Amino acid sequence: MGFFAFLILGLIAGAIAKAILPGKQGGGIFITLLLGVVGAMLGGWIGGLLFNANINEFFSLSTWLLAIGGAIIVLLVYGMISKRSVR
Repeated sequence: MGFFAFLILGLIAGAIAKAILPGKQGGGIFITLLLGVVGAMLGGWIGGLLFNANINEFFSLSTWLLAIGGAIIVLLVYGMISKRSVR
């Protein structure tokens, strides 16, 4: 998968992850999309290590699930860190 396809996948995965997570997370849409790209990379890395998943296909269900799962993990961690730093 090319760089731009991976970037688009991460942006969409970040938006979907934000829609899935309940409550109001800090950060705007730019932070959410950036964290989605990081989460897509994390999900692909974890999927490759644990499940030997191949994330080279843009329209593969496993690619999308790993990217969204990674984005959810990154958004949850970011939410815990940003709430702790506010107090």
